Amino acid sequence: MLRGIQEASRNWLGKIVMAVVMGLLVVSFAIWGIGDIFRGFGLSTVAKIGKTEIGVEQFRTYYNDRLQALSRRMGRPISPDQARALGLDRQLIGQLVAETALDERARDLRLTLSDAEIAQQIVNDKNFAGPSGQFDRNRFEALIRNAGFTEARFVAEQRRTLVRRELTDTIAGNIAPPNTLVAAIQQFQNETRTIRYLSLGPAQAGDIATPSADELAKYFEERKVLFRAPEYRSIVLVELTPESLAQWQTISDADARKVYDDNPDKFGTPERRQLRQILFPNADEAKAASEKIAGGASFESIAEQRGLKDDDTNLGTLTKAGIVDPAIANAAFALKEGDVSAPVQGRFGTVLIKAVKVEPGQMKTFEQVAPEIKKELALNKSRGDVIDTQNKMEDARAGGATLAEAAQKVGLTPRTIEAVDRSGRGTDGAPVPNLPKTVDVLSQAFATQVGIETDPVQIPGGGYLWYEVTKVTPSRERNLDEVKPQVETRWKDDQIARKLKEKADEIVSKLKAGGNLDELATANGVKAETAADLKRNATGGAVPASVVDLAFRTPKDTPVTTEGARATEMMVFTVTAVSDPKFDPAATETKQMADGLKPAITESILAEYVAQLQTDYGVSINPTVFNQIVGGGTAAN
Repeated sequence: MLRGIQEASRNWLGKIVMAVVMGLLVVSFAIWGIGDIFRGFGLSTVAKIGKTEIGVEQFRTYYNDRLQALSRRMGRPISPDQARALGLDRQLIGQLVAETALDERARDLRLTLSDAEIAQQIVNDKNFAGPSGQFDRNRFEALIRNAGFTEARFVAEQRRTLVRRELTDTIAGNIAPPNTLVAAIQQFQNETRTIRYLSLGPAQAGDIATPSADELAKYFEERKVLFRAPEYRSIVLVELTPESLAQWQTISDADARKVYDDNPDKFGTPERRQLRQILFPNADEAKAASEKIAGGASFESIAEQRGLKDDDTNLGTLTKAGIVDPAIANAAFALKEGDVSAPVQGRFGTVLIKAVKVEPGQMKTFEQVAPEIKKELALNKSRGDVIDTQNKMEDARAGGATLAEAAQKVGLTPRTIEAVDRSGRGTDGAPVPNLPKTVDVLSQAFATQVGIETDPVQIPGGGYLWYEVTKVTPSRERNLDEVKPQVETRWKDDQIARKLKEKADEIVSKLKAGGNLDELATANGVKAETAADLKRNATGGAVPASVVDLAFRTPKDTPVTTEGARATEMMVFTVTAVSDPKFDPAATETKQMADGLKPAITESILAEYVAQLQTDYGVSINPTVFNQIVGGGTAAN
């Protein structure tokens, strides 16, 4: 298995809630399959792995969360039928079974992580960093809330994910691929070849007579399908985005000033503090230590008495927003440089905080950032207006208005594309300009009919795109008079290609009989060329990629002929040199290649490991409940 397919781990939520390794395992377990472990049992349970049961609500939440995340990335909702057609239902139950098997093994081994370690992982996650690059609690809360998580649920999910990662890293972490494998792949990728070639073009085909009317008519009839007119559709598009509405928003200086005053860390370098912390098992011990410090003992001596090293107490240099616990953040940033706090009851225990060093922040002036603030406020306001405008659009359409009429009622500008085919080209064969790039509206427009009211397509980044088919021009056969110039051109090209193929075959026959490529090239009015250092999957300058590919499938000193970059070009070439790269395990390129192979090897090993866990613990799937949740009805046992 050389490459895994990650189902849903490309955004911040996937990277946090599902370990990267879990993402790599999705397809492994989809391929491994669950078809042979379906067994019927209680209707409140979807699956059972060892002693753990996956309940109906647990799987429904898991399934819906991941479908919604995938829908957001694709910019349109995924129906239950589409999910089943893509195999997402089986992939997701396979993934959940794999994760649960790892959870079972972690419990058997009594693996766990402390609250402090979980908190540190969250603080260090760059997805939650604010403009200063430090942890931003407001951003953290907004992101998990938008993803449907409470803080408690997110932390619990994070704990399970990190424990799984600790387990899987132990099994397959940092496994180096064998040199034999690296050498084989490196040789395949870096082998170079040199070819000596000549190119034949229309000039070498000689004069091509104009076809008679009967010849052209016969040629057209035999290839009529090649000249068939495609289906065209007239489409009305209406686009609604925050950016399109923001230009009409007016933001006052007072509103911008309030944002500036309320968010000092956002518009400059925030104050940073170098902090140390001692965590106590209970409040009484913290109070006793605080009294000793008040009596003249140093913070460091208290830490030493408790057997703590510098690394155990050092929190680093942080901004206030970078501290996950608000109580500790408030206490730490109320201290003067060198002071030690009174006992603080934090989320994970009672602590004493010392402010070792204070680095004052630096602010940009309001005038410097006012345009940026106003633009952001306008966009934020427009995001709310997007929903309001969408509702007005839907109300107008529900009242019987066409898409264009509804758009005009709410102040949007409809755009009409008079004719476009499935490939995005107009009747002139040229690409239709300014088609939406972030969503594939054409495939959806060609899947509906005239007069059908379709749902809007969600645009990545926020917004909606409505489309309505107003006319369908069916595909049809053209008559010869409509496409006569194209037919004549194709007929001539075919004649040229036929003559060049005959000439190229003749040259190859002479080369095999001992002829010289340079002399044969001169005899045909062309020049023999050399292309050196050709590599697989790479173009060779004047040599087309298809010829490079053929060169690596052709034995040395064997003349061959092949079509060139165009149908009216033929090439004759011989591989004159083959160079195998020298394998050096210490070379930078070799190390980079080995590093690139590690994920695939890790995936393969973990697939086998989790498959064995599932065999050891035993896995059962309830087909009735499973199919009811994913929308497939009731399955027969």
